[in-house]
Amino acid sequence: MVKICCIGAGYVGGPTMAVIALKCPKIQVVVVDISISRITAWNSDQLPIYEPGLDEVVKQCRGKNLFFSTDVENHVSEADIIFVSVNTPTKNRGLGAGKAPDLTYWESAARMIANVSTSSKIVVEKSTVPVKTAEAVERILTFNSSNISYQILSNPEFLAEGTAIQDLLNPDRVLIGGRETPDGQKAVQALKDVYSHWVPEDRIITTNLWSAELSKLAANAFLAQRISSVNAMSALCEATGADVSQVSNAVGKDTRIGPKFLNASVGFGGSCFQKDILNLIYICECNGLTEVAKYWEQVIKVNDYQKNRFVNRVVSSMFNTVSGKKIAILGYAFKKNTGDTRETPAIDVCKGLLGDKAWLSIYDPQVTEDQIKKDLSMNKFDWDHPVHLQPSNPAAVNQVSIVGDAYEATKDAHGICILTEWDEFKTLDFQKIFDNMKKPAFVFDGRNIVNVKKQREIGFIVYSIGKPLYPWLKDTPAVAKDK
Repeated sequence: MVKICCIGAGYVGGPTMAVIALKCPKIQVVVVDISISRITAWNSDQLPIYEPGLDEVVKQCRGKNLFFSTDVENHVSEADIIFVSVNTPTKNRGLGAGKAPDLTYWESAARMIANVSTSSKIVVEKSTVPVKTAEAVERILTFNSSNISYQILSNPEFLAEGTAIQDLLNPDRVLIGGRETPDGQKAVQALKDVYSHWVPEDRIITTNLWSAELSKLAANAFLAQRISSVNAMSALCEATGADVSQVSNAVGKDTRIGPKFLNASVGFGGSCFQKDILNLIYICECNGLTEVAKYWEQVIKVNDYQKNRFVNRVVSSMFNTVSGKKIAILGYAFKKNTGDTRETPAIDVCKGLLGDKAWLSIYDPQVTEDQIKKDLSMNKFDWDHPVHLQPSNPAAVNQVSIVGDAYEATKDAHGICILTEWDEFKTLDFQKIFDNMKKPAFVFDGRNIVNVKKQREIGFIVYSIGKPLYPWLKDTPAVAKDK
């Protein structure tokens, strides 16, 4: 029996290995992690992450050919194929701080593999890593073991949270990069054989190592670029009276462009987009490609501008102050159908409002109170380090309360900020909400999910990103503050 071990039981490692186990019943799959609490959760009825369909897949395979363990070294030693899915956070100090990825955990994993291995291994990069990481890993493995053959492959993930299980079951493509040598191609074929259990051969793309590593960064940069492009247009739409939804629809009908990722919003989030673009910028700078680096840097600047613009719109609309006012925050995760809060726009929006002394009442159906308070207590990039390196006792956020439903969040509030496009927010009884709010009652829709006309008929003063402005709002321009 082929044995697969995945180092790292997070958002990528857990779901990916669960689907491999489901589709390859004759392969033993073990997910290992040094975090006892995380592995305990994977072995319980309350998985550590929320993803539609994940629960069913894990319960179907767990204990049969899918296992979760903290016995890292033993399972790594026994494995034929080792997936490495550890954090690659952005460095917050030293050379490349604020842009370059911190490969400390990757290097530690590579050294551990070299120390415990007694047989040949295929080591697969699953984390998003900079170009040429495979070469560095190869050197670490080679210099720290003798008479053991290692082949390094790049197999980047292209999952979208909220649809990760479907993405794994029916991927657009599976990308495998390896050395263009006989042994390298043999390793590529071995991993290809795993995916061939359920992925059509024409969707399995093989490249050299460097192309595979760069393709992941490029894909996320292109997607983020589309979001920043439509968000830039949303600001222009508000200034001119155009409707960004109509503009996006017209643009998306062009088959060369297509309609995906053209929804204006408060900004993009998630663990990858910003981190991968910063990584790309750093690589460009290191290779003397200054203009290319500046081009990609603008994608992030527009995203930050959009979040700042949203906060400024809230404050300026409410008589230029939210001090002491209750603001309901509906949605905190970076997108619907996930509990992931990494780089969610809600963090910057909430911090911006708290900076103006607002009182926040936050409701999200999947994000815990502890996670929200931890996020609002952390510095940028702290979230991507292991739990034991994050604040264990988040500073009290005295102006924040976490509540159990949208009606409690909005009771006696002066305004509502919709920051995640959860379906349940589309069917709320807004008349009931309006009746229980302070007047004038404001709705700031950061996801363009409410019916603006109906909300205004109820009596709300509504702001939707990129939509023609309510007369009240035209006199309160939201100009992003300089940093």
